[in-house]
Amino acid sequence: MAFVSTAAWMPRVVFVASLVAALAMASGPAAAAARGGRRVIHLRFYMHDITGGPGQTAVQVVKGPGPAHPVMPGSHFGDTTVMDDALTEGASAASRPVGRAQGTYTLASLREPALWVSMTVVLTGGAYNGSTIAVVGRDDISASVRELAVVGGTGAFRGATGHVLWRTARMESRDHVVLELDVYATVPGASPPPRAGAVRQGGLNLD
Repeated sequence: MAFVSTAAWMPRVVFVASLVAALAMASGPAAAAARGGRRVIHLRFYMHDITGGPGQTAVQVVKGPGPAHPVMPGSHFGDTTVMDDALTEGASAASRPVGRAQGTYTLASLREPALWVSMTVVLTGGAYNGSTIAVVGRDDISASVRELAVVGGTGAFRGATGHVLWRTARMESRDHVVLELDVYATVPGASPPPRAGAVRQGGLNLD
């Protein structure tokens, strides 16, 4: 039987081990994302939730049959509201409109002021005109920043995943709450690109 020295077979072992490691890295999630050409789109806009008075955009459709809420006077567990809220480029209601937030929110906590939100962001101008983003999650209105999930979309946001950082920007009145939404959506490379331009920090590019 021929004897092969360690010096002879060691380079082969090192080469095979390196090849296996390289193949494992190539099949990992990061590599899959790179092959798919996934990209992150960042949008910022303001949502105007108006629950009464002139220009009302949110209407309660279910008076919750549950107990009165301990920290939200006049509210009951299960209260459900349908919304068609305006989205604007700036915090002012007079700012340039960029879309609508359509969906529902339900008082879903017996103790905390937490809402379950399910909505579609419908973009109506600029580079992403006609595209939509599906957003769901828990909105604890006592927190300064809330995080909701991006779970899909259409058009430029087809197959999107990601998150939304959701803040209460200001109270225009007792019935008018302005929310600041920072959307971070990761989309597959195969998703249709924007029609023109890109996203600029601080809002949508509507040129």
